[in-house]
Amino acid sequence: MDFIEDIEVGRGRSQKTAENYHLYLERLIEFAGDITVDKITYNMVRKWRLWLNRYRNENGDNLAPITQNYHLIALRSFLKYLARRDVDSLAPEKIDLSKNEIKETSYLTTEEVERLFAAVGTKSEIDFRDRAILELLFSGGLRVSELCNIDRDKINIKRREFMVRGKGKKDRPIFISEHAAAALQDYLDTRHDQEKPLFISLSTSDKKTISRLTPRSVQRIVSKYAFAAGITKHVSPHTLRHSFATDLLMNGADLRSVQDMLGHSNISTTQRYTHITDPRLKEVHQKFHHKEN
Repeated sequence: MDFIEDIEVGRGRSQKTAENYHLYLERLIEFAGDITVDKITYNMVRKWRLWLNRYRNENGDNLAPITQNYHLIALRSFLKYLARRDVDSLAPEKIDLSKNEIKETSYLTTEEVERLFAAVGTKSEIDFRDRAILELLFSGGLRVSELCNIDRDKINIKRREFMVRGKGKKDRPIFISEHAAAALQDYLDTRHDQEKPLFISLSTSDKKTISRLTPRSVQRIVSKYAFAAGITKHVSPHTLRHSFATDLLMNGADLRSVQDMLGHSNISTTQRYTHITDPRLKEVHQKFHHKEN
């Protein structure tokens, strides 16, 4: 499909985004059949939304509301693509997204972060690797996909900084603490291979199988140590990214700088943290709300 190629090549989106858009539009075809674009009407889209709400995947699970919205975003992008080429179809602005409840931002306290790190051993190659993973997620505010894609020749431990390519193929600098740099150096000192990826899988058998760690593998690693540390809340790699941002803002960093460090294209995404990081709000509430005369 020309549209899918345009997503990746013309608009510079990632291959994964293009694949997802293809999947979402395939589900439209699954619902409506192989129709021509002039048959895409508001009423048809309304019925498709109901179909998506009742849809079950191969595991028997319903689509989350935000995933349903991704389907609509893909369709709206396709309709914009048609409009730019003067092809008659439904106007893109007629596709409204559902209002999703914003999930509460979960983060770790300083004490919980310390417990998480303390749960990692200091004996095996896997221990050193896992500590470096946790330190980089928290110290650099990395997305898990960014962490997994790092090559070790791109890391400058002495300068404690490196570049990653984030969403929309945008590069941004990552800065890490002395603790994270030391953990990374300890891990690299255990490596005797010449493989390119920074973080690799290590089998426990005599014959080691080396491959780049996947985001799912990193998720399991984080969950393992959160459980070992006795942290009852759900902890994911993204929780450490939230913790990074929260720590910066609680210690006085300005919102715009945090936006840049997180790689958010829109500052409204970063503003989700302000309600939990402005201690003055609670002071104002206690001082002025419902005072007795």
